[in-house]
Amino acid sequence: MPDIRNKISLKSGYIWVWTLTLVLLVLSGVIYRVLRDYNQAHANSPINLPVPLSQFPMVVGDWTGRDIPIPENIQRVAKNDDYLSRLYINKSNKWVNLYVPYTARPRTMLGHRPQECYPANGWIHDSTEHNVLTSKGGLRIPSLIHRFHKPGPNYEEIVIVNFYIVNGHITDDESVFSGIGWRTPNLEGNIARYVTQVQFSSLLKHTSQMAAEDFTDLLLEYFPDPNGIVRIAQINKPNTGISP
Repeated sequence: MPDIRNKISLKSGYIWVWTLTLVLLVLSGVIYRVLRDYNQAHANSPINLPVPLSQFPMVVGDWTGRDIPIPENIQRVAKNDDYLSRLYINKSNKWVNLYVPYTARPRTMLGHRPQECYPANGWIHDSTEHNVLTSKGGLRIPSLIHRFHKPGPNYEEIVIVNFYIVNGHITDDESVFSGIGWRTPNLEGNIARYVTQVQFSSLLKHTSQMAAEDFTDLLLEYFPDPNGIVRIAQINKPNTGISP
């Protein structure tokens, strides 16, 4: 009789262990799905700058701009959190296209560099060189100068001055934001963990460079500096009239 009771007790113990294991497996699966959905929802939610790029001035020096909308299907592929796309023309009738996408998910930017996007749209890459420009405010701007042409009966050429703002620092080194650390999702919505691509494109190198020198100081005010401060947001803060 004791042996039978022991066997029953042992069998009951096995059943209890397997039941507990099954419950834990089910719970872990539920928790995994909840966390996965939560992470995906946050990873796909826009991370907004305190001042939208649409508020960047239409008039900068002697340049006057107009918006060039980007189709929604391209925006979905680019996965940027905000962008600026404008055609500016100055008083000498020189023109430049300004394209500035901002993303707080830096891993998405690598596939949208000029060397990737322009050939995908029929342009042939002729050359890329490193250069350093100086802004109106005396800031040194390391940049890449890309040359492309489009063959065929409607031959076209374009010169692009391109650089990146990474966490408040200007760089022309794309490897800075290509490491594994940049591939993790920005679940906390930190606007200061970002990459902004800046492109000035025109027919002539001189025009693209001149625009970069004229615009860069003001552009930087719209993005977090290395301390996470957006200068234009500080300037635009309402004055309450209350002294500290």
